[in-house]
Amino acid sequence: MNRELLMLVDAISREKSVDREVVFGAVELALASATKKLHGGEVDIRVTIDRETGEYETYRRWLVVPDSAGLQNPDSEELLSEAREELSDLEEGDFIEKSVDSVPIGRIGAQAAKQVILQKIRDAEREQLLNDFLSRGDKIFVGTVKRLDKGDLVVESGRVEGRLRRSEMIPKENLRTGDRVRAYIAEVDPTLRGPQILLSRSAPGFMIELFAQEVPEIEQGLLEIKSCARDPGSRAKIAVVSHDKRVDPIGTCVGVRGSRVTAVTNELAGERVDIVLWSEDPAQFVIGALAPANVSSIVVDEEKHAMDVVVDEENLAISIGRGGQNVRLASELTGWRINIMTAEESASKQATESDSIRAIFVDKLDVDAEVADILIAEGFTSLEEVAYVPLSEMLEIESFDEDTVNELRTRAKDALLTMEIAKEEKVEEVSQDLRDLEGINPDLIARLADGGVHSRDDLADLAVDELTEMTGVDEAQAKALIMKAREHWFTV
Repeated sequence: MNRELLMLVDAISREKSVDREVVFGAVELALASATKKLHGGEVDIRVTIDRETGEYETYRRWLVVPDSAGLQNPDSEELLSEAREELSDLEEGDFIEKSVDSVPIGRIGAQAAKQVILQKIRDAEREQLLNDFLSRGDKIFVGTVKRLDKGDLVVESGRVEGRLRRSEMIPKENLRTGDRVRAYIAEVDPTLRGPQILLSRSAPGFMIELFAQEVPEIEQGLLEIKSCARDPGSRAKIAVVSHDKRVDPIGTCVGVRGSRVTAVTNELAGERVDIVLWSEDPAQFVIGALAPANVSSIVVDEEKHAMDVVVDEENLAISIGRGGQNVRLASELTGWRINIMTAEESASKQATESDSIRAIFVDKLDVDAEVADILIAEGFTSLEEVAYVPLSEMLEIESFDEDTVNELRTRAKDALLTMEIAKEEKVEEVSQDLRDLEGINPDLIARLADGGVHSRDDLADLAVDELTEMTGVDEAQAKALIMKAREHWFTV
């Protein structure tokens, strides 16, 4: 029987072009499954076959778990303290094994064994096909729509299948069985039972790869697409940069009479593409990204990673775009939050900010409005800047002598120290469970305390818009903090 087992393994290995080790693994699994049925319950069985003689041994095993966890499955687990009574050097996560009678191969249902073996072989073949496909390094999957599966499309390329989810298709795109389709390989998930290659026609990466195919200069390294933002099927923006002064990045991507960009647009159901010149200067990059609108001026806020972009009335609608599309794509492309406003709105906002800064300077530095206005005119926006900007820079202010500068710096430092002490006192008012919450810092705790939030439950009770208004954090961070605060409600 052992000789026949080895012959069977060799025959299946040759017939299916699968490694002998895979077939041995399938047989071991079939024997373990049959033994498990004899024992009943959720026992853990391991079978090992000698690759040379065909002889096999069967073991029942128990996972060693910590005493604090308790036994979740007594049939296949053993507490650490009890396990160490048998073997003192056992650790959590080890296995205790005991030899049990092996099931003769003849007693295993032939059909069941065959199914296990064939399934293992199919899995191995599938894995091999996937590895062969991925080894080619393709980023675009080219195939034929094979069938519709729960609203998704299964696309076949040779013997490899990919799944194009409905959410990853271009809106209003009508693909049918038998259609030729190209899609971006967004993810490969070997754990999926169906097609393991997940495709997308709406991802920014798809447009980048389409341009790479149409524009040889990208593959040659003369051009580079730095970023891409898409409203699939409608409009997109790409940022390009040239690594060779002789190559015009925008003209090269457009192609002769627009041939290259037209080829990409046709593939993407008529999606219009704005090609933007990338710049190391964020402000210049944003100006290019907002094209075709003309920008009058930009105010950059590094701390909030945002820009106030001022345009005239004539360019206001163009810069925002239909439904906010143009400014939204420009923001995604550059990675900066962009606030479009008119000159009047910008002046009003700056006046409001100046009033706020003036009030702080007058109050905390104990100076009159005239001195505060001089500081604002010289670009000072916070007490920290007054306290710690290099002395030489402040001495350049014509209206101040050295004594005045030193006095202002001393007052600013004293005010900051007083504010820090007050902040620490507010932190003490807040419960420890809120202070220990992930994502919370002392500054945020102080703002929460000002808003009457003193415990984790207080934070959990807030709505997202309430938290953003109270603390100034963005919507995503506010949502994450509230969900974190609510976690203990659902912990059993």
